Amino acid sequence: MAGQCIVVVSGKGGTGKTSFAAGVGSALALEGAKTLCFDCDVGLRNLDIALGLSDRAMMDFTDVAQGRCSLEDAVVEHPDIPGLFLLTAPSRPRGRPASEKQMKELLQEVRKQFQFCLLDAPAGLGNGFHLASCGADRAVVVTTSDASSLRDAQHTVMELNRFPAGALHLAVNRVRKKMLRSMHATIDDAIDKAGLPLIGVIPEDDALPLAQNRGIPLLPRAQGAAAAYRNIAGRLQGRKVPLMRIR
Repeated sequence: MAGQCIVVVSGKGGTGKTSFAAGVGSALALEGAKTLCFDCDVGLRNLDIALGLSDRAMMDFTDVAQGRCSLEDAVVEHPDIPGLFLLTAPSRPRGRPASEKQMKELLQEVRKQFQFCLLDAPAGLGNGFHLASCGADRAVVVTTSDASSLRDAQHTVMELNRFPAGALHLAVNRVRKKMLRSMHATIDDAIDKAGLPLIGVIPEDDALPLAQNRGIPLLPRAQGAAAAYRNIAGRLQGRKVPLMRIR
């Protein structure tokens, strides 16, 4: 059975999209699914840091897409999470960028080797966003609960109209109870404004930046963002998992 490629996008920076890709990818691998975390952000790559794999990759996705090396040679396996792999982006633009045709061909090979691939798209709606999303099977729009982020999520959804119903999801990240109360907002408002089915709610968690700074996985924790990532991983695998409600 072919694997699934899921692009993780946001209309603006600062939504925690990269942390989401790393956390959900780690959760999928810990459940036994061979998973590739694929950094598509050329020049600003941070997925290696979020995974605790800083500067371990020698080759990047453009090397694979343009035939300079094989997928097997470019990916790096996590030393502490069996079945979790990273395919990084170039640290700076060089030469001709990968084309959408090359990206689609690369993802066909990824599907043969991995059960799940999470593509961490650059923030915004530029060329990098289109390259990351052009060959994906599903998309997750990551937003926070503030008004400007929700407006950007709406714009992002409009750019993803090629995805059929059921293949486009919303994740509300960095949610704080006190903030929601002061704004008189609910998660339901976020769902209505973005116009997407909700795949998960991730609370603001001070343990997350601490774990990333130390280069260690967050997932062994049983609460907070780690629990939310595990819930989302379960839903991506087709299980019925209750949403984490933050009120």
